[in-house]
Amino acid sequence: MTQQTDPDRLQEDAHLKVMRLLANAPQLSQRELAERLGISVGKTNFLLKGLAEKGLIKVQNFRNSQNRLSYLYQLTPSGLEHKAHMTLRYMKRRMAEYEALRDEIAQLQRDLDPHIEPRASRGDLT
Repeated sequence: MTQQTDPDRLQEDAHLKVMRLLANAPQLSQRELAERLGISVGKTNFLLKGLAEKGLIKVQNFRNSQNRLSYLYQLTPSGLEHKAHMTLRYMKRRMAEYEALRDEIAQLQRDLDPHIEPRASRGDLT
């Protein structure tokens, strides 16, 4: 497996966030997606186009309650599979970060007072 660069990882994390939102609410507008993601509508559009080009989402037109033309963003079968793989990679990375942080906290606690048992070793970080 190849190591991802930071921009690749950021792009994948952004795609995962979009896909998680769309899995639960495919009718969200680009503006609503942008607000939930905390990014611009332009960046949201860029992410959606990228997902559509990869065949991970399908874009369909529909009429909303105000009889306006809107879009429905549905994950494709390959999109669902890709989302699962991205979620696993994300969880592994976050767990490794957690472990490293826990070890660093334990070391800092030992540095502060070598006579006190580190809380992290007892599973208590508070």
